[in-house]
Amino acid sequence: SGDLTGYEVEATDGGIGKVDSTTRDAGPNGIVVDTGPWILGKKVMLPAGVVTSIDHDDGKIFVDRTKDAIKSAPEFDETRGRDDRYRDVLGEYYASTPASEWTPTRR
Repeated sequence: SGDLTGYEVEATDGGIGKVDSTTRDAGPNGIVVDTGPWILGKKVMLPAGVVTSIDHDDGKIFVDRTKDAIKSAPEFDETRGRDDRYRDVLGEYYASTPASEWTPTRR
């Protein structure tokens, strides 16, 4: 998988931010996204299961959720990145938000 820090993350309806360096601490089960000004600096953790593809040439990660679904996700707490209960809450949240029917278009 390699280090994905700095990769842009694309929801089904647009970019949501970049992969944060804390992803390295989150383990192999997900990525941490720094949403920057979009949600006022909030960081969100996305389970690996929502990632549909990674474009290493363009440095982009595509996920199968909308911006709204990600915006409403439980906020990432760096102290709980490896906490099983937090991961369960996150997993349940994403399990309850169905994947968007969308296919990334290659330019």
